Amino acid sequence: MPASCSRRDTLLVLPAYNEEVALGGVIAELRAEMPDAQILVVDDGSSDGTAAVARRSGVRLLQLPFNVGVGGAIRAGLLVGQREHVGAVVQCDADGQHPPEYIPHLLAGLADADIVIGARFAGEGDYRVRGARNWAMVLLAHVMSRVHHARLTDITSGFRAFGPAAIEVLSRELPPEYLGDTVEALVIAREFRLRVKQVPVAMRPRQGGVASQRAFRAMLYLLRVMLILMLALLRLVNARVRRRGR
Repeated sequence: MPASCSRRDTLLVLPAYNEEVALGGVIAELRAEMPDAQILVVDDGSSDGTAAVARRSGVRLLQLPFNVGVGGAIRAGLLVGQREHVGAVVQCDADGQHPPEYIPHLLAGLADADIVIGARFAGEGDYRVRGARNWAMVLLAHVMSRVHHARLTDITSGFRAFGPAAIEVLSRELPPEYLGDTVEALVIAREFRLRVKQVPVAMRPRQGGVASQRAFRAMLYLLRVMLILMLALLRLVNARVRRRGR
């Protein structure tokens, strides 16, 4: 962990869309594991009682006026972290799938990286995907591993830690699109020469509510990820051309 970063200097950001069922338990677990960290719930235009749960829990709450997706929500959280000069921002799902006990591992990884991904397919736990979805995720991971010259097995994971350099860059450059927090964030990281690594984590079933993606939607999600990856890689190529032309 960077010398300037402590648990007291950590902002835990929970993008939340209609997560009133699970959110209270997630907040309680985070407090138990990280009692000195700040917790920020970014209510992404929920139509249920997500905001009310956050208020009752006494955590910080940022309410977006309408649903912008995870990319816009995490960018808002990173902007808060940037303005308050925190040492680290940790992105966690509000549905309870990310075990809080892995957060210290993510933070420790910031000692030699700017972004640390909690990877589901790195030897920890028994989380699996099959069929076409698995093929797509393997392809995406292979491409991004080559881009970063590092072994990355789970580039769509939403369990991440960001150090000061990543907070500064991504709070400014991250697009507000739905997948901006995962795929394009890693392309931007390469463009700005941020160091990326992963640590293995075990995922849990969601602790309440209903998943926003079923099988068909999940496949569409991955097809969209691949499209965004191609567009993001074009951005990276254009950035390199601009640098050479200076």
